[in-house]
Amino acid sequence: MYAIISDRNNQTIVRVGDEVVCDLMDKMSPGSTISFDRVLLIGDEGGTKVGKPTVAGATVTGEVIGESKGKKLVIFRFKRRKNVRSKTGHRQRYTRVRITEINA
Repeated sequence: MYAIISDRNNQTIVRVGDEVVCDLMDKMSPGSTISFDRVLLIGDEGGTKVGKPTVAGATVTGEVIGESKGKKLVIFRFKRRKNVRSKTGHRQRYTRVRITEINA
């Protein structure tokens, strides 16, 4: 069984046991549970249910594993012939979630 969930305008295909990386969720400690209510599609051997826009009564629950950081993004700005240069970096923070249950 699989599902497509929408979390803050990011759509992700999930199955039970998968580890999903979502944008940082504040105040979520490792071991706590989270429920995704915006389920767009549920599929299994019997067929698929497509929501309009979401599947009614469907939820996907998961357990928070922890936080992680993405790769470093380097931002470099300059103005030609003026000796003006600026280099900054950014690392996006994510929350890792293990999917435990899909309720149709």
